Amino acid sequence: MMTLYDYLPSQNAYKIRLLLNQLEIPYKTHIVSIFEGQGQKDEYLSINPTGAVPALRLTDGRTLAESNAILAFLAEDTQFLPDDNYHRAKILQWLFFEGECVQSTVATLRHWVLTGKDHNRSKDILDSKRIGSLKSLEILNHELSRNRFLGGDLYTIADISMFAYVHRADEANLPLQQYSNIVRWINNIRSQPRFLDKVYSYSIDSHSASELPL
Repeated sequence: MMTLYDYLPSQNAYKIRLLLNQLEIPYKTHIVSIFEGQGQKDEYLSINPTGAVPALRLTDGRTLAESNAILAFLAEDTQFLPDDNYHRAKILQWLFFEGECVQSTVATLRHWVLTGKDHNRSKDILDSKRIGSLKSLEILNHELSRNRFLGGDLYTIADISMFAYVHRADEANLPLQQYSNIVRWINNIRSQPRFLDKVYSYSIDSHSASELPL
């Protein structure tokens, strides 16, 4: 059985939980207390060199890190990852966009707001994150004006990846409801079979207000 190295409030880890649930794949969970420094211990760094979550240990003992890479691995030969080269590349396009643009803006700003770390950031940095977040949402909203899902009519790991943080954008004090195409897309994802609606607040971890150990 596979083991998911998880931190429950992490939406990157939620991506993997969601896909595993929709694929009906059983797995074990190993919680990593990242704000207490467990991610920086040698044992975990041998699993994920960045010390972040999620990571996945396969049944044969091999390990894989980075949420979007794990999604792509799990989705191979399933309905969540197209077979043809073009549509597969379109999925990768949005996975790269999520990793580069959404995580550095929407995800980061949300984390800071929910853990109170925004009070330790300068106005210029917060403004920059907000501007970047709004730009990412505008790009996504425009794409979804033309397609039911990212890259076409089929629900794929591109949607799972993007959904994880975007559907919680209001928790970063971003005007999510103003983006009608995104709201429609969120509702479409929620209607998918075996959708996993359970997310966890940072309040379950008393250490989450701390900065990540170096």
